[in-house]
Amino acid sequence: MSVVVQNSRGWVLDACSLIDQGYSPCIRWRDKHKSHVKCCFKRQCFQLLKSHYSVNNTAAVDGGNADMLQKTDKASKKRKRKHGELNQGEIDSQVFHEKIRSVILEGTKSLVESAQSLGYLSGAADTVKDPLPSQECGLSALCGMAKELPLVDDEEQEERVQFLDAEDGCTSHVDLFSRVTENKADCASVVTLLGEEYVIPRHAAFLLSDFTRIQPLVHYGEKFDLIVVDPPWENKSVKRSRRYSSLPSSQLKRLPIPLVASPNCLVVTWVTNRPSHLRCVRDELYPHWGVQFVAEWFWVKVTTSGQFVFPLDSPHKKPYEVMVLGRYRSSADTSISSSDTPEPPVEDHRLIVSVPSALHSQKPALSEVLKSYIGPEAKCLELFARSLQPGWTSWGNEVLKFQHVNYFTLTPADDVPDSSKGEDCTDKPTVTPACGSPGESSPP
Repeated sequence: MSVVVQNSRGWVLDACSLIDQGYSPCIRWRDKHKSHVKCCFKRQCFQLLKSHYSVNNTAAVDGGNADMLQKTDKASKKRKRKHGELNQGEIDSQVFHEKIRSVILEGTKSLVESAQSLGYLSGAADTVKDPLPSQECGLSALCGMAKELPLVDDEEQEERVQFLDAEDGCTSHVDLFSRVTENKADCASVVTLLGEEYVIPRHAAFLLSDFTRIQPLVHYGEKFDLIVVDPPWENKSVKRSRRYSSLPSSQLKRLPIPLVASPNCLVVTWVTNRPSHLRCVRDELYPHWGVQFVAEWFWVKVTTSGQFVFPLDSPHKKPYEVMVLGRYRSSADTSISSSDTPEPPVEDHRLIVSVPSALHSQKPALSEVLKSYIGPEAKCLELFARSLQPGWTSWGNEVLKFQHVNYFTLTPADDVPDSSKGEDCTDKPTVTPACGSPGESSPP
């Protein structure tokens, strides 16, 4: 099950199982022939056995501040600075950390102990020794090339959406850059796009484009009840690694949140541990978009034994990331807040504890933990996405990155009942599930 523990502190998630919920059943199209396959995300991506920057596994969730700050001589030599010299950003980070330290420590300890009592986070005995999957993602480069194509005027574009439910599995006609693409089927599909095979979850919609070509998402015409934003924040490590292009806050302000948000839409923004980014969201982006701040949550990263992945008090990297939650308040819809069905209150300082993916920038899906804060038929959107979720709409210049077949294990579904093998799931009536509960609509 994807949610292992839920209590007043937050949740413990099995992130890999949560991904797999969107891929049962699954069909694979090859040369216009369809076959049923069992599709699972590769579990070796979630087998973090040891803490980073720790000596003798001293990053345990038990306090132990002095031990947790131990580092190897090699690591300590990387950063040389005059004793006691901190810049303003580091001072701000230290102040913020001290403010929420007890929340992280006590909440994580409670959640991990509850999970361990159920046999989870007790260490991985049956580890998968296969190497991590890899795939050179050239999607952002393709988006850059697509910018050279002329924009299609909205009035001239007859269809704003295209579907992947062709009976013969043919996808050569699909234009991924200027129209939203949907899989309307009740099952996942392995299809060929741009010469590569990708796994598309059931009822998923996506637009592959960069920031300058986001208009088709606005023209899509949907209003969303939940918007998750994972901005490509500017920082030194990103510049050094060149893993992805970053955007300044002045550009992020131009995201069309007011154009795609429904009244009282819940907006969740991932933030790095730099206080300047946190202030940017709370004091600049949210007021500019018309979003009212309601809570701060924390994603706490632990090993398969329940230890922090980094020492809690490490001056460099922390074992947690911040999410800022807010509600979109449209000035034209002020009456909504006083209606007979007010939105559920969002508690502050909740924790999401999980083993992080070894793949860079792969965040845990938030569908399960947010479903009680949005309506049962909520429509959900992720911006700057690198993967898809069942029932969600996703946008980004690498939106298919973690959908490549290299990240999945595909095996013949010999155990699929004959009745389901005989059904063409693309011909079933479309019933879009609530985005907060992707597993609830799975066929038995």
